[in-house]
Amino acid sequence: MHRRKLLILADDPVLRPQLERIFADLEVTAAEVTEQALALVRRIEPDVVVIDLGARHPPQASQTLDLLRQIRRLTPDAKIIAVTEQGARELTVAAIGLGATDFYHKPFDAGVASLVVRRALRIRELEEENWRLREQTGEMALDGIIGASDAMRSLCRAIEKVAPTGATVLLLGDSGTGKELLARSLHRLSGRAHKPFVAINCAAIPDTLLEAELFGYEKGAFTGAARRTPGKLELAAGGTVFLDEIGEMPALLQAKLLRVVQERAVERIGGRTLISLDLRIVCATNRKLEALIGAGAFREDLYYRISEVTIRVPPLRERQGDSLLLAQFLLQQISERFAKPTRGLSPDAIRAIQAHSWPGNVRELENRIKGAVIMAEGAVVSAKDLDLQDPGDDPEYLNLRVARQRAEVQAVRQALAVTKGNLSRAAEMLGVTRPTLYDLLEKYGIDATQFSRPSTAASPAPEPEANTVHKATSS
Repeated sequence: MHRRKLLILADDPVLRPQLERIFADLEVTAAEVTEQALALVRRIEPDVVVIDLGARHPPQASQTLDLLRQIRRLTPDAKIIAVTEQGARELTVAAIGLGATDFYHKPFDAGVASLVVRRALRIRELEEENWRLREQTGEMALDGIIGASDAMRSLCRAIEKVAPTGATVLLLGDSGTGKELLARSLHRLSGRAHKPFVAINCAAIPDTLLEAELFGYEKGAFTGAARRTPGKLELAAGGTVFLDEIGEMPALLQAKLLRVVQERAVERIGGRTLISLDLRIVCATNRKLEALIGAGAFREDLYYRISEVTIRVPPLRERQGDSLLLAQFLLQQISERFAKPTRGLSPDAIRAIQAHSWPGNVRELENRIKGAVIMAEGAVVSAKDLDLQDPGDDPEYLNLRVARQRAEVQAVRQALAVTKGNLSRAAEMLGVTRPTLYDLLEKYGIDATQFSRPSTAASPAPEPEANTVHKATSS
């Protein structure tokens, strides 16, 4: 096991060595509370940060609190312990509000300081252990959700957080990304799980019928209304109603839906009384509602009512590695459904699946797997069976060295672009020394002077030739 990293930020010349002594078993770095501390955070990536806030009140400690905020932004997984003077309650509360995990009051007590830091380290270890277990199993927090990418993990955490609140949720994402599945997860994880979940696709029902489907009608309200019929909103009483493709809803019905969302009450077609509703509303669309509002096709007041919490569902192309995981899951599931022998994926199928952009998202992937299971003749499903193009025989996507090189090049270029070619600031942002940055520039043939030149539309700076290595000059 690697030694845990502890960063101590304190102006007190007595406190720093005291803390260093009692944590001799850790990899300890101590420094003063200055902006230079951010460069240390980038470079050492500490597990725990102990920061002495100094002054007794937030107004006097504003710079230190701002530093704490920036440290939290740079290293969200690290545990931050705020050190304050005895009785500085207001400052302690401000630090906790900005993301400090724990706090410690002076004067110095070795036993208490050790307890607080060791507790933070233990929490960090438990979080890492939980993360490793999820990585190994590939399991997601939500039933029915397949994927192990960072994008899907973040999405599942968002669903878990908002599900118990009862807030109205708007799911935004391309067609075929699984928005209804996520809406069902919101319902299942809420206090309404034992009540109905009612889904209605606003784009699949003609405008003339959609109003009756949603709001219901009284007997004799129109030709053919032979009996009183409750709408989908009433049928969802106590539970959740999912309005898919809300962007396709006609303007007249948008006004009626706004009243439902505001008052949690519905009036049937031909009725004269309001029927109170206790339900949760979840909406989804693949349209850009802001553009529809600008064009006058969607009500702005309704948009703000249905988007108390907005969750973006990433397309499959942004879910690194999930396409193959989904393909393997669907291959087994569909094989069982059609009573076909369970096949594997050939090497060219694996390459093709990972190289394809999947414009139709999970729905497209499912359709291709279904067709391949039905039509494939061999023991494995090939790229040809999936009707996909094999990108080639070199499995470059599995080469970690190539992946690291690409990531390094991208990071260096971004840092140089942000700092406009300032090598000192770029090195600090990357968490490396200037000599290391020089080595990277030479290794990848990156000309730092390109990023310091004023760009013009008429004559963009040329890319360096592949075989040319440019020496970096001091900024």
